[in-house]
Amino acid sequence: MSDSAATSSAVPSPIQRARRLIADLLTPNPVIFWADFLASLTVGYAAAVVYLKAAFLSPEQIVAWLVAGVALFRVSLFMHEIVHFRKGEMTAFKVAWNVLAGIPLLMPSFLYEHHLNHHNAHHYGTPRDGEYLPLGVARLRTMLGYLAEILLLPVLTTLRFLVGTPISFLHPRLRRLVLERFSPLVINLWHRREIPGDAPRATWAAIEIACFLRAAAMFSFLFASSLVIGGEVVELSWHRLAKLYLLAVLALGLNHVRTLAAHRYKSEGERMSFAEQLDDSINVEGRTPLVVLFFPVGLRFHALHHLFPSIPYHNLAAAHRRIMKEMPEWQAYRDATYPTFFAAVADLFRSARASCAVPPPGEDRWFQRLGEELASRADRGNEPRTLGRTA
Repeated sequence: MSDSAATSSAVPSPIQRARRLIADLLTPNPVIFWADFLASLTVGYAAAVVYLKAAFLSPEQIVAWLVAGVALFRVSLFMHEIVHFRKGEMTAFKVAWNVLAGIPLLMPSFLYEHHLNHHNAHHYGTPRDGEYLPLGVARLRTMLGYLAEILLLPVLTTLRFLVGTPISFLHPRLRRLVLERFSPLVINLWHRREIPGDAPRATWAAIEIACFLRAAAMFSFLFASSLVIGGEVVELSWHRLAKLYLLAVLALGLNHVRTLAAHRYKSEGERMSFAEQLDDSINVEGRTPLVVLFFPVGLRFHALHHLFPSIPYHNLAAAHRRIMKEMPEWQAYRDATYPTFFAAVADLFRSARASCAVPPPGEDRWFQRLGEELASRADRGNEPRTLGRTA
């Protein structure tokens, strides 16, 4: 090896230097997790009760709807932290979150365990990534279709447990179909989840049954509830059901919109190197009310999270400040950082518009690779040839 090559190999890469800078920030603080979760949950549930009891479209109801939606959105995003816990880490918190939030809100954490594939270099940005769509190289109608899905998410989520769970236990193939196609929380609605051989299926089944009972009890209560006024029975179930739907639309919709500023979404379906993943991911540095609203639990530092997924959410801001201060020459990291949510989303729309001006658009290439992936699985006997939807 030449002297110049030896010297070059001895110089740490920017990622290696950054890892040394944040090495003391990788341990989650249980006190912060528990206090944040329980406070957010209390506020969310209390505001939801006020919202459900308040007069329709009254100022009290509108304020309670906003507070409940934002708080429950924050509560739901602890799922992202849970899937990044190391084995045996924060087990009590994981169990408590699922019992107090995951099951009541019909979003248990096992639906999100596939998220780790989103960090896998073999999956990220490809059709095998459930959390990726080529929105940065897509037509405007694709973007609008993505946003329109917000109105369907509460319905699909409820049907997943109310109908999908009991049906899945009728036959092993139905069980496999529900787990692979209708269980992951994704934005790529054609995604097929890979179920590992050592998956805790019995635990998943118990959680699913609890979610089914929760959904069934909710509908039973709604349709059994009534009010006697002047000797006449007035059914209120549709009114309560509409309220719950609107609350779910807000909580789930906030996450759907937030996802627009998580990545630049410029992949055309090919594997991306680690450096390319950094270039395709986004930090939002500002602390405006909108950023606080859309990026709770540290998700405004999404590029940093992809670099170091082990950093707990409460240490991401400190890690970001260290890197920006101690490594001013790391331009790739600085380019991934936007001042506001609007700046990140505007760049996404500009990128999509520019890419579609030069045919064929990257969106077509991405979906062509998706079709090839599904066809390949069908040839192996593992996947139907037609595109499907997931709940």
